[in-house]
Amino acid sequence: MSVAVPAASRTLQVLRALASSPQPLTADALSRRLSIPRSSIFQLLRVMEAEGFLTHFPEEERWGLGLSAFEIGAAYLRHEPLEGLARPVLHRLIGEIDRSVQAVAHLGVLHGNETLYLLTESTKTKLAIAAEVGVRLPASLTASGRSILSCVNDAQVRALFPTSAQFVDRTGNGPRTPSALRRMLTDERAQGWAEEDGFIAEGYSSVAACARDRSDRPIASVGLTFRTEQVDATTRANLVRAVRRCADELSKRLGAP
Repeated sequence: MSVAVPAASRTLQVLRALASSPQPLTADALSRRLSIPRSSIFQLLRVMEAEGFLTHFPEEERWGLGLSAFEIGAAYLRHEPLEGLARPVLHRLIGEIDRSVQAVAHLGVLHGNETLYLLTESTKTKLAIAAEVGVRLPASLTASGRSILSCVNDAQVRALFPTSAQFVDRTGNGPRTPSALRRMLTDERAQGWAEEDGFIAEGYSSVAACARDRSDRPIASVGLTFRTEQVDATTRANLVRAVRRCADELSKRLGAP
């Protein structure tokens, strides 16, 4: 027998409404959409903000998802179903490029404002890279992280990187401010993939593309890391095409439309 818990139901309704909205919503809009009294919606929003599930944008008087919501989503994705579906995809990716370049293929997800690596697959000639299984790296610097960030709405990006304090500098390269990150994501959104050259480690580059689930939400990234000096422009273009094909394949496995 189901048990009615109004406060819990309303909390989940707010999370679903904001997750499905292309932009942050005002309290009045949420009140109307969910048929929750204004007095109740304001109390609920403040509690969810205090717990980190919502972010308030005071200049716009709007509300968006907060860091805790992203962390829960990332925790779910760390379970075996995603890894099991992605493992043969990475294996085929490495098999496709093994004769042309020394590289590591990897599966990444967002964990807050970091990229968490769940799987890796190497060419026969091993390549030591920072993106090992279980490692977390700044999402703003990794091609894997930005390929996912380029597929979420601007409000979600602002929630993860509201100020320059959230940015990390590893090699002196890469975005350092929210505006610089937004410009980079705009370009990567248009081209359908992301890249980084020496943002994580000098002499190494990566390309990555985003995979989506059955609700067309960005879920994970399929990427390749390689030595910059060993890959010319033609080979890099081939690697990008291979990564995008494999990201599309993973999306289909996840039920994307």
